[in-house]
Amino acid sequence: MSGRRAQPELPAGKRKMSVLRRMMRVSNRSLLAFIFFFSLSSSCLYFIYVAPGIANTYLFMVQARGIMLRENVKTIGHMIRLYTNKNTTLNGTDYPEGSNSSDYLVQTTTYLPENFTYSPYLPCPEKLPYMRGFLNVNVSEVSFDEIHQLFSKDLDIEPGGHWRPKDCKPRWKVAVLIPFRNRHEHLPIFFLHLIPMLQKQRLEFAFYVIEQTGTQPFNRAMLFNVGFKEAMKDSVWDCVIFHDVDHLPENDRNYYGCGEMPRHFAAKLDKYMYILPYKEFFGGVSGLTVEQFRKINGFPNAFWGWGGEDDDLWNRVHYAGYNVTRPEGDLGKYKSIPHHHRGEVQFLGRYKLLRYSKERQYIDGLNNLIYMPKILIDRLYTNISVNLMPELAPIEDY
Repeated sequence: MSGRRAQPELPAGKRKMSVLRRMMRVSNRSLLAFIFFFSLSSSCLYFIYVAPGIANTYLFMVQARGIMLRENVKTIGHMIRLYTNKNTTLNGTDYPEGSNSSDYLVQTTTYLPENFTYSPYLPCPEKLPYMRGFLNVNVSEVSFDEIHQLFSKDLDIEPGGHWRPKDCKPRWKVAVLIPFRNRHEHLPIFFLHLIPMLQKQRLEFAFYVIEQTGTQPFNRAMLFNVGFKEAMKDSVWDCVIFHDVDHLPENDRNYYGCGEMPRHFAAKLDKYMYILPYKEFFGGVSGLTVEQFRKINGFPNAFWGWGGEDDDLWNRVHYAGYNVTRPEGDLGKYKSIPHHHRGEVQFLGRYKLLRYSKERQYIDGLNNLIYMPKILIDRLYTNISVNLMPELAPIEDY
């Protein structure tokens, strides 16, 4: 006989209650876990929707480690190939779309000497002695009063920020378009960096700030179309730069002229760890000739909120038979001015629109845009205020 006493059998009713209590405890834990994960996922989705730019930056920083490892492996392999092939050289100042740092390790570009003599009757060179390369980018806030006072000493700057060189003929007449809403602390910093750089590059230029009023979600693409139309009325330009206000170039050899192909200037953003996020990335700062921009029918007008319009522009460029060039090496580095407010909400309909880019290209763009601008000319820029609404860009079915 064992010394262990047998447990008395519970009545059927009590056994059922015991089982029920255990099931309730399990159910309660499962319910709490479900509520926790549902709340967490909902919070993440809400954050991605209301602050997509910040969320995208965090996501890319996680992915960048793998990208950097792959690029380093490619670079090492390319260096070995260069060593074994003594006749390999690379020239020029551009690299085509899809290329990376391993494609331009050898550079033969030269810049003019300090004693170079200009001629007011000849085009300005593209590689000037004043273009030193690395720029000291300072994103500290500065007031517009300080900026106006600083540039008031430059009597060659005309109203609207219009400037042209006098010692040579500008190779390009450049309209710089800046889409804008509630970034008043960014504008003075932008002008503080861009004006001296473009003067060094001996470009004729002016700035157009296209400000969206009203309550509709931000439409960066439509603002660019409005700015393009107004700039063409204002002067005779042959090159247009589409420039986000919070991106500052870190190298003054990133020449802001146009070329035979559309140009993506901001190839390496600091917020993406100076890595091109993906081959078709066309955001931040881009440039097209007036002829190129008209040929592709401008930007699409249907993208309300964050994301998609640059990818659509990339599609339009390629459907029109163009390729995209980018600055070589570190010339395309940009620093981003920190944001003190939440960005625009994400545009959830962008994927459907991108599927029909080709069908929409010539029915949605410069040719279907209606707007009523209010124009104010500042000493440093022309401000174009416009209240955008979807009905201002009607399109047919496609």
